[in-house]
Amino acid sequence: IPDREENGHKDFSRIIEMAKKCQPPVEIEKGEIVGGFAHHQVIALADKIVDAVKTGAIKRFVVMAGCDGRHKSRNYFTEVAETLPKDAVILTAGCAKFRYNKLNLGEIGGIPRVLDAGQCNDSYSLAVIALKLKEVFGMENVNDLPISFDIAWYEQKAVAVLLALLYLGFKGIRLGPTLPAFLSPAVINVLVEKFDIKPVGDVASDVKAIMAGR
Repeated sequence: IPDREENGHKDFSRIIEMAKKCQPPVEIEKGEIVGGFAHHQVIALADKIVDAVKTGAIKRFVVMAGCDGRHKSRNYFTEVAETLPKDAVILTAGCAKFRYNKLNLGEIGGIPRVLDAGQCNDSYSLAVIALKLKEVFGMENVNDLPISFDIAWYEQKAVAVLLALLYLGFKGIRLGPTLPAFLSPAVINVLVEKFDIKPVGDVASDVKAIMAGR
């Protein structure tokens, strides 16, 4: 395509004509993905969720929100989703969900095992859900809830999400598969000592620790 002339427009007519001659795209997959589980919807299911927790049908909520990337090491989150026992529910937001939201993980008493709140900015909803569960269960500390955080780290905006979680008092958050490059050793020490932040490890060990609340 020739460059546009000054104050003119590029001429895409050749590309358009070529596109008209091409075969239509072929469908490569079929299926459905259920979303829309921001805090209003999940809170509407609060009674059902509380009953499932009290009866032991749901043993653990695992927040697997965050960012996705091209690195193969991010298959870690696919494997965690596949390895988590059937009494665990994943809470997610952001593009990290694309590692596992097509998996057929089933339901627990009509509650999907992947509750997708939306985009990364909707991580706010996941925090609201956790705080609401704390209220419903009458707990004083959010860390007493059956919730673990296994966060996919990538972009700078994840800093805001992480700081919000720390401000709300959440501890024991796992981050990976890479850690922020700009963190100094001194800052890392503070995060580890005060907030028990830890890097992701191998899938089997992490899932075992997550289900044990560690």
